[in-house]
Amino acid sequence: MRELLRTTDPTVMAFATALLRGEGIDCFPLDHNMSVLQGSLGVLPSRLMVREADLADAVAILEDNGIDRGL
Repeated sequence: MRELLRTTDPTVMAFATALLRGEGIDCFPLDHNMSVLQGSLGVLPSRLMVREADLADAVAILEDNGIDRGL
C-alpha cells in the first residue's frame, strides 16, 4: 500500500474516496478516527492508501479533479 493523499479536511477525503471507488480503485483511509483523540482541532491529517499497482491511475484521477495530495 502507498500513501496517495494526506489531508485534514474530511470532505476532501470523502470526495477522493468516492472518485477512486467510482473508477474501481480500492482505497483504504487511515487515521480517520484520530479526531476522537485530538478533539476537533483538525491538526492530525488522515491518509488515503492505494495499492502500488493503482498509484499512477489514482494520482491522475485526483489531479484531474483538482485535489491537492498534501504530500
